[in-house]
This record gives sequence, structure tokens and C-alpha cells, in this order.
Amino acid sequence: MPESGITQGPESTVSAAPDASTATQAVVVAEGIRKTLARHPRPLGGDPLRTMDAPLFSLSSMVLNNQAGKETMTPRKKPPWLKAKVPGGEGYNRLKAIMDEHKLHTVCQEAGCPNMGECWSRGVATIMILGDTCTRSCGFCNVKTGRPAAIDKDEPRRVAESLALMGLKHVVITSVNRDELADGGAAIWAETIVRSRAACPDMSIEVLIPDFEGNWAALQMVIDAQPHIVGHNLETVRRMYPAVRPSAKFDRSLELLRRVKQQGGVAKAGIMVGIGERDEEVDDLMGDLIASTTTDNGACDILTIGQYLQPTRNHLPINRFVTPETFDAYRIAGLAKGLKVVESGPMVRSSYHADHQADSLTDILKVRARN
Repeated sequence: MPESGITQGPESTVSAAPDASTATQAVVVAEGIRKTLARHPRPLGGDPLRTMDAPLFSLSSMVLNNQAGKETMTPRKKPPWLKAKVPGGEGYNRLKAIMDEHKLHTVCQEAGCPNMGECWSRGVATIMILGDTCTRSCGFCNVKTGRPAAIDKDEPRRVAESLALMGLKHVVITSVNRDELADGGAAIWAETIVRSRAACPDMSIEVLIPDFEGNWAALQMVIDAQPHIVGHNLETVRRMYPAVRPSAKFDRSLELLRRVKQQGGVAKAGIMVGIGERDEEVDDLMGDLIASTTTDNGACDILTIGQYLQPTRNHLPINRFVTPETFDAYRIAGLAKGLKVVESGPMVRSSYHADHQADSLTDILKVRARN
């Protein structure tokens, strides 16, 4: 038995040293084992959980695993109201061909949006600038995470030219988070908006922006470019932020929306439900969005509410499937609190009916008539 007290089986038996080098190697191995045991005094091997104290509370319901047992997460069968049509049609195919030719990224495709076919056929699309790699890793999002490529300074020109070819009625422009950049990519954002307005004067432009880590000068660059609608998704209720958006802050996102409203802009937010929130927390969130500010305009004009769908087994699990009746109740409550538009339904996403919202809340109809 060696010094460590670990019994060696036949496969680990060291034969008599035929030379000095083998003996030296055995001494090094024994010394390594001794140091390991000094750092980890409990016996090696076996079940490490048997030596742990009982937990004060359990996080088992939030753990994803593929092992046998009662905690195994299996895919949940979707209810009938979550069935989406396969995208297709002439309008859809035409837009897809232009997207592919000009190498444009779309959230519609990246996130597998269930409304992609309907929106594209109607002349509404959501494109993603600043690459397809995000510097954050949110528990719900299927956009890949990692070190982004260098900024493509020609992207604003290429986006504007592509939008002119598409002949869209309404475009939603969004981006990944680029926290490694001093301005979070705001300069590219501003140039893309300005060029797109010049190339497509009859098209309404909505932006769905990140929080720029609270860099309000960067936000101002986007506001000054004058998109028709400025959107920023809260994604979930305040309590769920550590699990759902660990790199974001609820109050920081709320402040972003308020700054848009304070300057006369149309502000839009979006959340998903079915990820662990409670109905009363959704009601509280809507209250936060319409709470008075220095201008008494609240923080938001438009709110979208949709069902969370787990992209892969490695993402946060679905807590519940919210019924259409509950979505109707959210919409009624939001409008009663003072929100101008509430799009609430199982299949609703940030850009759902975005063109109708722009028509009703901005000056785009006057611009089209004038042109």
C-alpha cells in the first residue's frame, strides 16, 4: 500500500524499477498524489454527494440534464394553439433570395420565428446588423455566443441598398450585443438608420436595440438618427433577470425606454411569458412601463407579449404554456393601464404587426402621401 492510503489494483501496480528513471517517475507520481490529497482530504472516487450537507433549498427544477430520474427534462408537447404554418409563397421566396444574395442576417431565421412566412409575405422583415455572434449568453436566446468578428464598416451601405431592392413597407433592424465596443456599435446603428431612410423614404423604420450597457451617449446617437420606433425588449419580469438576462439590468432597460419617450419618440418593449414569471408580476411590469416620469409620458407606447419556446435542451425550460385566454387578459389589462398598443398572443414576437403600429403611431402615412 503506498503512502497515500489508496489501494492500487492490478492495472495500477508498479513493477520493480528496471532503472533509475522509472524509480524517479514513481516518486513524482506519489508526490503528486500526496499533494492532491492535501488539497482534497476526502476520499477520491465514489459518490461525492454523500459527503455534502443537505441543501437549504433546491434548484433542481431549474437544472437541465439528460440523466435518468425524475429531474430529467423532456420536450413538452406543444398545445394546438402553437402550431405555425410552414413559410412560403412568392413574397417570402423573393425576400429570402435577396437576403441570401446580400448575406444579410435576419432574426426571423436565427430565432426561428413562427411568423416569418406571414411577415415576409406582407413586406415586413427583421434584419440583424453587427454580425451574428453575441457577446452575451442569455438563458433563452438561440443566437450564438462568442468573440464577434471585426466591425464591417460597409454594412450600413449594403443594408440600405438591399432594403431598396426589397421594397419593404416596414423594416425592423436589430443587432446582437457588442459589449466589446466602446459605443456598443451605436455608430454603425446610426449610419444604417440614416442611409436606410434616404434609400427608402416610404418605408417605416423600427429599431430593436440593446441596452448599450447604460451608455446614454451611444443611445443618443440612435435617437438622433430618427427611426420611427425605438424598441428594446425587457424579455421578462424583474425577478427573473438573474436567470434569463444575467448581463442586463431591469431598471437600466426601463431607463432606456423612458429616455426615448422623454425626447418624443415612440418607445416599444417586448416580453415573453411561460418562463417562470407569475401573472401578477406581468401586471407589475406593465405598471412600471406606464409609470410617470418627468414628462408624465411613461416609459412605453407599445408592448408585445408572446409565449417563450425553449430553443434547445441547453436553454431555460418552459415553465408553462400560457393559454390564449390569459393572453387576452394581458392585452385588456395593458390597454386599461394606458399603453397605446398591446400585441398579446402565443405566437406574438417583437415585430408582429409592427407595420400597423408604425402606421398608427408615427408620421409615416403623411410621409408616404407627400412622396
